[in-house]
Amino acid sequence: MTIRLPGGRTTIHYKHETVSAPHCPRCGRTLQGIPRLTPSKLSGLSASQKRLERMYGGHLCHICLRELLKRAARGAPT
Repeated sequence: MTIRLPGGRTTIHYKHETVSAPHCPRCGRTLQGIPRLTPSKLSGLSASQKRLERMYGGHLCHICLRELLKRAARGAPT
């Protein structure tokens, strides 16, 4: 955004983007262990820093994952 100053000069003010935390699609809880970064800064991280190493890491929270694993072990439809 260009701002005009009282002396006649113009300067650029950069707007800092606020990033919300990633959420679980099933229950809406915030996902733990994933950094709150903009996509451009997130692309600079290694794969192990972007997401968790478990199944559905970075997508489902640990509680929803536990429920899905229980259902799969019991043979119930998802």
